[in-house]
This record gives sequence, C-alpha cells and structure tokens, in this order.
Amino acid sequence: MTKKYDYIVVGAGLYGAMFTWKKIREGKKVLVIDKRPYPGGNIYCENIHGINVHKYGAHIFHTSNKKVWELVNSFVEFNRYTNSPLAYYKGRLYNMPFNMNTFYAMWGVKTPQEAAGKLEEQRKEIAELLRSQGVSRPRNLEEQALLLVGRDIYETLIKGYTQKQWGRDPSLLPSFIIKRLPVRLTFDNNYFNDTFQGIPIGGYNKLIEGLLSGADLQCNTDFFHERGRWEETADKILFTGRIDEYYGYRLGKLEYRSLRFEHKVLDCPNYQGNAVINYTDTSVPYTRIIEHKHFEQSYAYLSDPANGSDKTVITWEYPLSREEEGEPYYPVNDEKNNRLYEKYRELAAKEKNVIFGGRLGEYKYYDMHQIVEKLL
Repeated sequence: MTKKYDYIVVGAGLYGAMFTWKKIREGKKVLVIDKRPYPGGNIYCENIHGINVHKYGAHIFHTSNKKVWELVNSFVEFNRYTNSPLAYYKGRLYNMPFNMNTFYAMWGVKTPQEAAGKLEEQRKEIAELLRSQGVSRPRNLEEQALLLVGRDIYETLIKGYTQKQWGRDPSLLPSFIIKRLPVRLTFDNNYFNDTFQGIPIGGYNKLIEGLLSGADLQCNTDFFHERGRWEETADKILFTGRIDEYYGYRLGKLEYRSLRFEHKVLDCPNYQGNAVINYTDTSVPYTRIIEHKHFEQSYAYLSDPANGSDKTVITWEYPLSREEEGEPYYPVNDEKNNRLYEKYRELAAKEKNVIFGGRLGEYKYYDMHQIVEKLL
C-alpha cells in the first residue's frame, strides 16, 4: 500500500503546528488531525464581542531568543503586552512577582535595604528552626519556599494558591517544584525577565494558521477511533497526546492536574483593571480571574467610551481535584510519576515510526517559547 502522507501529526497544538511547519519546509506531505473542533490546542482563542478570549487559560509569549521572537512575528505581529499579575488575599492586592511594591503592601517598607532586612530576618528564623529539628536541606515545597521568601510572603501569597493548584498541602509536595522564587528589590511589576514578550494581535489562531499552512487539517478526529487507518496512511506519526494513552495505559496512568474554565460576558467595559488576578486564599475556590480584553487593548481604548467596548469577558479558573477527570494540563512530576514515565519512554524508544512530543507526549511542562526553540 502506498502511503499518502510522509507524516501524520496527532494534535494541532503549538508543538504539532511547529513540527508541521518544519516538515512542510522540508518538502514533506503532512496531515494534521485533532479531536477538538478547531486547531490551536490550549492556545486557541475565541472571538467574543471583538475580544480574543484565551479559552484554556492565559498565554503570554516571552523569550530572550531573538530568532524565536522573529519567527513568531513573521506569522503575526505581537503587541508589547507586559505581564504584571496581581494577587488577591483577604481583601488586599499585592503585586507579582515579589518586588518593592509587594513588600511595601506587606510590611510598609520603602527602601530596598528595609525590604532585604525583613526578608533576611524571616529566612534566618526558618533556617534556625529547621536546624533545631535536624533538617539540613528542605524536604518539601513548604520548607523550600519558607527558606526563599520567609513566612509572611509564603503564608499570604504562596501556600493557599499552591494547595489549590496541586490539590495537596505544600508540605506533601516535592521541593523541586519551587527551585527559586523571583525576589526583586525594585518597583518593577514585569513578571518575566525575558527580552521579548507580547500577545499576537488578533489572537494565537493567526500564529497556528500560519504554521499549519501547506498541510492538510482534519478536526473533530480522534486518533484512537480509527487508529489502524491513520497508522496505514503515513510513513511516520508525531503523537502529541498522552503517552500512556497511546500504550493503552498498560503500565498504569500518569497523573495530571486539570482546570475547569468558567467564561462569562459582563455588561461593563472594565471589570478588574488587569488581565490576571490570582486568588491565594483557600476559602476562594478558584485560583484566578482573567479579563481577556487587557491582553490586547490599551488603556486609551478602555477609557474612551467612543472606542471601548461596553462589554468584557472574564474567566474563572477552578483547579480540579484528583478524583475529577478533566483535560490533562499539568504533569505531576513527582518521583512516582516520573518513574512510571521512564517506563513508557523505554517503550517509546523502541518505536521506529512514532515520535512523541509536547507536554503530554513527553510528560514535561513546556512554555510556548521552549517549544518553538526546541523545534527550531
């Protein structure tokens, strides 16, 4: 039987789209299939009342690699959006990442020297407490975070959010999840340290469309419903779905954290004044509220009734418990799951015609720029 395609790409997210773009440039014939009704994966945007809504959570592109930045901008122009999230805790707002604005709101300190002294005082207290217990290095996420930023910042801005996000007390999570926490002794609310950051003007769909240009695309198509057919249609497969599902979960299921998104259109031009506000108190069931128009629309647009939309779209993000089944978003890279993944990776290494890639295929968290850079 003559194969119709050189490659079938299973999954039309950013990884699959970048791989497709690369193979098309090599002169290969590629078919892309996706079980969702549209391409784009988790960066898909839906236009509602002229607002590009990030259907699967906030996505801000950031990189210090000029080649990566130039490539994505060759498909769609990116704006100069700066990520400056806020944290809400029991009626008070704090800037993220932790900077002089945060420390002023927390302790009333006004100089870098005062802030550094307060941080060092709290770090020293934790270090002495752990030493008195015979602990030489942090055993879990809680101890790691306390040593990095002290008790006040941890209790207010980290503990509750982490517990909601991972569905476990931070004292039960491995320390490597928080290897470092950004602490800036400046009044700078820019979350990222990268040279370039922004949002594609018109949404991420334009980027995906550009990357998939030249390939055949088939949505509403589940690879597993006609697996034999797809395996006979192409010489090779790029599989970006769950690696454990590909093997029928024969070694066991890998764990993921998931999210539920609740979108709502509001009859007001500006709901919270910022794109992202995290809710760090465990008494609040959601982890954050996103207001999508702030990703692409300027203050002048929002403040001018003649130009600004009289509606806005917000999204509540609810983490799903371990008992609830949802879309797999975040690999739980603890020791148990990493051992299981290694067994699946050993199976994958024996495959001659199948490549596994992406967050689900490699059981690894990727930022968008890391995917583009890797495939470049």
